[in-house]
Amino acid sequence: MIEIQNLTKRFDKVVAVDNISLSIPEGSVLGLVGSNGSGKSTLLRVLSGVYQPDNGEVTINSAPLFDNPAVKGECYFVPDFPFFYNNSTINNVAFLYRNLYPNWDENQFVHYCTLFPIDTNAKIINMSKGMQRQAALILALSTCPKYLFLDEIFDGLDPVVRQMLKKIIVDHVAEYNLTVVIASHNLRELEDLCDRVCLMHKGKVLIEREIDSLKTGLRKVQVAFTEVPDVPNMFDGINIVNIQRNGNVFNITIRGTEKEFLPKLNALKPAYISALPLTLEEIFISEMGAAGYDTNNIV
Repeated sequence: MIEIQNLTKRFDKVVAVDNISLSIPEGSVLGLVGSNGSGKSTLLRVLSGVYQPDNGEVTINSAPLFDNPAVKGECYFVPDFPFFYNNSTINNVAFLYRNLYPNWDENQFVHYCTLFPIDTNAKIINMSKGMQRQAALILALSTCPKYLFLDEIFDGLDPVVRQMLKKIIVDHVAEYNLTVVIASHNLRELEDLCDRVCLMHKGKVLIEREIDSLKTGLRKVQVAFTEVPDVPNMFDGINIVNIQRNGNVFNITIRGTEKEFLPKLNALKPAYISALPLTLEEIFISEMGAAGYDTNNIV
C-alpha cells in the first residue's frame, strides 16, 4: 500500500502539493484529475521518488520511498514528456534497464515489442509523440513494476492503442496485483479504467472516492414548466448542487436519488422531467463549482 501523509512540495514560493494525505491500496487504479497546475504531475514525481518532499512522507508497504533503491526498483514513472537521449533506441535503453530494474522480464519485452507497432532500432527522439509514448510503455511494462505512475499517458495515442493499453493495465492489475496511478485531463478515458478518483485543485485534494459512489450520488435533472409556479423557494428540500434557468426550463444538478427528489419535483406539476446520471467530467465540474472554484478551466 502507498501511504501519503501530510505531504507538501514547494518550488520557491509556489506550493505545488499542499499537505496531502492519501492511501492507495494494492491492486487499485487511481485517477488523478484536476485543474491545470493543481499538483498532479508534482505528486506523481514525489510518488516515484523523483522529488523529495519538503514536508510529510511517502511510504510503500511502510518503507520510505525517497532515496531507497530497493523500493524505487519496483516503481516506474512515465512522465508527460518522456526523456530519451538523442541516440536512444528501445533496444539500447532495454540493455540499460536489464541492469537497473530487478524485475526486468525479457519475455515481456519481446512480447510488447511485438504487440506495439514500433521499430525497436529506430531513434526514439525522431518518432512522433504517440510513438515515443509507445516506446516508453514498452520499457515500462517490461520492468514488471509493482507500482506504475503515468502522466497524461493517453495523449497522442490513437484509439486502437489506447484501448490496448487500458486492457493491458486491467490485465496486469488482475494478474499481478499492479497498483496504478494515472494523471489525466481526459476523464472519459479514466471512467472505465479507474476504480477510484482523486480530484486536486491548487495543491489540495478536494475529493477522493470510488467512481461508483460518485456516480450514484448525483443526477442531472431537466424540469420544464408550462408556467413556472409562483412559489417562494420552490426547490426547497432538494439538495441542489447547481441550477441554471432558461425561461421555463431548469437544468439542475441534484445530490441524491430519484426516489428522494422526484416526489418533490412532481408536486410542482411540471410539464416535463428528465433525470440522468452524470458523467465523471460533469461530476467534477459540479463538485468544483460547489466548492466555490472557477469551473471554466477544470479538465
